Amino acid sequence: MGKLAVLALRVVLVVVLTGTVFVQALMVWALVSGSDPEDGSLPLTPLRVITILGIGTAQVALVCVWRLATMVRRGTVFSHAAFRYVDVIIGAIVAAALVWFAVTALNAPGQRDDPGVTLIMSGIGVAILGVALLVLVLRMLLAQAVARDVEATRMQAELAEVI
Repeated sequence: MGKLAVLALRVVLVVVLTGTVFVQALMVWALVSGSDPEDGSLPLTPLRVITILGIGTAQVALVCVWRLATMVRRGTVFSHAAFRYVDVIIGAIVAAALVWFAVTALNAPGQRDDPGVTLIMSGIGVAILGVALLVLVLRMLLAQAVARDVEATRMQAELAEVI
């Protein structure tokens, strides 16, 4: 991964992280101040708390991607240290799916006349879990690459001894 690509990724990560912190701060302010009264159509307080938690899961994943990008730039991504960040990303995605299922459950009573909305929202939750599975597969590929890198280093050392 080139320096330009890492720089572009970091710019995107900073913009997204800044935006999520701003939105999260606004949600906390709305929660604490109670600035817009609930009319009873939606349970706004639980939705705000869930939104704050959901944004938090995205922020955790963004920070881990930043750390992985740093490892890529340094050429150390094919090491056991990278697994920690990938595992945290998988956990954050699963947590985001659980948060989404909570939103679906809160929204479901209002959708009794149109249960298709709840089914679609549940499908989105399953798709989020699918992203976690995709990252898990990528983790397995990273494990294979690390194992090959360790083996190549060992073989190189043996060859150096022979020569």
